[in-house]
Amino acid sequence: MGSRQVSQSWQGMRITVAGLGVSGISAARALAGLGAVVTVVDGGDSGTHRERAAELAEEGISVRLGDAETLPEGTALVVTSPGWKPDSPLFAAAAEAGVDVVGDVEIAWRLRGENAAPWLAITGTNGKTTTTQMLASILRAAGLRTAAVGNIGTPIVDVVLGEETYDVLAVELSSYQLHWAPSLRAHSAAVLNLAPDHLDWHGSMEAYAADKGRIYEGNTVACVYNVADPATEDLVREADVEEGCRAIGFTLGAPGPSQLGVVDGILVDRAFVANRQKNAQELAEVADVNPPAPHNIANALAAAALARAFGVEPRAVRDGLRAFRPDAHRIAHVADVDGVAYVDDSKATNTHAAEASLAAYEPIVWIAGGLAKGASFDELVQRSAKRLRGVVLIGAERHLIAQALARHAPEVPVVDVERTDTGAMSEAVREAAGLAKPGDTVLLAPACASMDMFTNYNKRGEAFAEAVRELAAERA
Repeated sequence: MGSRQVSQSWQGMRITVAGLGVSGISAARALAGLGAVVTVVDGGDSGTHRERAAELAEEGISVRLGDAETLPEGTALVVTSPGWKPDSPLFAAAAEAGVDVVGDVEIAWRLRGENAAPWLAITGTNGKTTTTQMLASILRAAGLRTAAVGNIGTPIVDVVLGEETYDVLAVELSSYQLHWAPSLRAHSAAVLNLAPDHLDWHGSMEAYAADKGRIYEGNTVACVYNVADPATEDLVREADVEEGCRAIGFTLGAPGPSQLGVVDGILVDRAFVANRQKNAQELAEVADVNPPAPHNIANALAAAALARAFGVEPRAVRDGLRAFRPDAHRIAHVADVDGVAYVDDSKATNTHAAEASLAAYEPIVWIAGGLAKGASFDELVQRSAKRLRGVVLIGAERHLIAQALARHAPEVPVVDVERTDTGAMSEAVREAAGLAKPGDTVLLAPACASMDMFTNYNKRGEAFAEAVRELAAERA
């Protein structure tokens, strides 16, 4: 990324990397390559762990398996993988020894070159990946060299140290990553929304929000917030930004000055135009957003705001949105069977994401359930009850959703799928088909994590799509 003159000397520095996952291995290799003496620690000791450890050992990197609590002697810095909780014993030992703990994003930021590409950063409870990919698509349409990095794709340390040069980076950041990145200062940043999630990690909603808000610290041009979610604007007010940095809102309604919004099916900009009190710039049509569900239009507006903050022309916003294709398992239409649409939103792993998905359709037969992660489902059911034709419940903590339905939507038929084997999703789809009528949508938006029954949400979505295809073949 341009000529790089690393300001910090890593030569001979004893660094402990916590975690033998993708980001941990990336950080370990990068730091060892800069001359640091690196030890990776991980509590696991499986065959996969040992294979990875052997590969790193060949590169001169020490790995300690089966003990993730003891701080290696002489450690001067701990670099953690995003998922490690702040109260982990290793970090307590580091604090006692006066050793800093940072994450891979912080390391990437410190390793940036003298002429490094600016970062346009995105966080939020939901929509981060889609918005980051939309932003990258818009930047590419503007002829800029860019990549979508951070919490997605190539580890950001690898991108920073790689041979390829960029004009600007679209950076997705989780609350975990932000917690461990105190030095990060983005060109512009967006917090898309805030809803309870990962509270077991952060300890409270206040701590979770504060970590999300770190993304605004030191912004130079724009802090982008969600007009419909006042908590995001509160974070802008609390941030210490560079002089001249502006607060830019996005809304699904008509925008006010310094906002982007929607007017008569057109995405418009009243923020980055001359005389924004009176003028507005057309950017794209709602039909250019794929898919044009309300929460996805909000994602598009946030991406457009960051692109416009970087000086991108309106035509590139339109062209970038038209070129964008969402990842699998994000409100993806699988098939129509007997007049019923089947939609896979397995990525909706929390209540906030599920509510956004449910708001995009009506009437709905909802397939939900899995691991609740401590969530409550009362508000979700209350807000979505009128849209529900029926509900099919799967997974380990489906009873929590059943209880919320009994309290707030007792008239909605509920089918409880008890089995948890590989045929459970097929049964769920068949039960949903039995409840649905022509014109309905059968929507997989679980509001829960998947690991009770599936390796990840991708596998859950694939199982749903396969079950729908089987149903379609039978009824053809």
